Amino acid sequence: MPTYDKRLRDLEERLRHEDPEFADALSGGGPRAPREYRRVHAWIWLGAGLVALGAGIAAEHGLLIAAGLVVAGVAGQLFDPQRGRRPYGRPHGRSVPPAR
Repeated sequence: MPTYDKRLRDLEERLRHEDPEFADALSGGGPRAPREYRRVHAWIWLGAGLVALGAGIAAEHGLLIAAGLVVAGVAGQLFDPQRGRRPYGRPHGRSVPPAR
């Protein structure tokens, strides 16, 4: 059975591998949100989609309205914190153990 220190070290290495900026900020004492909560790109895409939607409505141009709706919909998917994971909480790259 691994010791408490070894489990903490393994956890620290996994955290550093998954989100190095958060791990550096955590070790330096400065707060930084984990990657799951940093959604700057999602807000930018949502704003672009809404601008395109508004411009399409103002210009009465159906293709621009549709493009704005699609971009805003895709931006909505970026707000999902579990978007990088496979179904049932299994992360990418890990295999399921075979059934006996």
